[in-house]
Amino acid sequence: MYLRNLALSHYRNYDELSLTFDGQIQLFIGNNAQGKTNVLESIYLLSLAKSHRTSRDKELIAWNADYATVRSEVERRYGSVRLEIQLTAKGKRAKINGLEQQKLSEYIGALNAVMFAPEDLAIVKGAPAQRRRFIDMEIGQVSRPYLHNLSQYNKVLAQRNQLLKDIMARKTHSVEMISIWNTQLAELAVKLLRKRFEYIRKLETWAMNIHAGITDGKEVLSLHYENTTPVVPEMDANQAVESLLDAFEKSFEKEKLRGSTLIGPHRDDFSLQINGIDVQTYGSQGQQRTSALSLKLAEIELIKEEVGEYPVLLLDDVLSELDEHRQTLLLETIQNKVQTFVSSTGVEGLKHQVIRQAARHYVREGKISSEG
Repeated sequence: MYLRNLALSHYRNYDELSLTFDGQIQLFIGNNAQGKTNVLESIYLLSLAKSHRTSRDKELIAWNADYATVRSEVERRYGSVRLEIQLTAKGKRAKINGLEQQKLSEYIGALNAVMFAPEDLAIVKGAPAQRRRFIDMEIGQVSRPYLHNLSQYNKVLAQRNQLLKDIMARKTHSVEMISIWNTQLAELAVKLLRKRFEYIRKLETWAMNIHAGITDGKEVLSLHYENTTPVVPEMDANQAVESLLDAFEKSFEKEKLRGSTLIGPHRDDFSLQINGIDVQTYGSQGQQRTSALSLKLAEIELIKEEVGEYPVLLLDDVLSELDEHRQTLLLETIQNKVQTFVSSTGVEGLKHQVIRQAARHYVREGKISSEG
């Protein structure tokens, strides 16, 4: 897939911006706080209908404006698609070819994008919530049913948690509703888990091969899904639901004391190991960066496998964080295959021929020009 253009209105520090893209690599150069990341963020927003930096959409609207709009024409293998996201104080509207999508889950997937930024190291060494968000967003790009099931799961989870809080606070003695929430939550959880098991297995296959290439075969990278439930990949759907219902029953007394649901996909995690050793705890900084890079490159290949074409790649100030060997591997992997948007404060440390041939955009105070 290929972005032909990008138009912003009242987005962050851009009043109006219109860009047309020619070439596979687009390089945005400028000092910090000039608006480089805002451009990449807007493309990410077009893909996933949310920012990678904030959960508050109103922060994306220019301070003196009532709305912000991001538009692009995207070339897909089946034809051209016009995408638009509009943000207001009342919420967001997402359109495909001028038609507003009633649910965001129906919009996501029209543009696939992979973001790689310095903070993505947190996928390896950060909190479990960051890895859960990573896996949910990446599966969601290629599976609309997953996004729908995740949304339904979170709604049922909130209802179950509220009942547990009420029981804990002695606001209700009616516990018969818990079995209803248990059944609904178990059925949705199993759908999420089965998709996660499949995704982690595929991601590991790609990441393992990529990591072996980076390390000249000296390191074996493996991914391990850390499950709070007794559900395992070998179970069929009915067995998994029964197993989870039994687990809910056994944990009920503890959950009443805590006022929250203690097991399920919302509590799960996954870990990365190199030669059987946990990277988060024992890996060097170099190993952590290589693992994160392997995951991102694996993500690109997995999306290609699932949807039949490569996603757009967004490299937000990350190349300077990688040594020359890792830079070279990343750039040679994407060369002539993946449309890539790169932000950087300069080109001095970017020596690869791919970057030298990139279309350059110079960013100063919310204005972009082709002249340095």
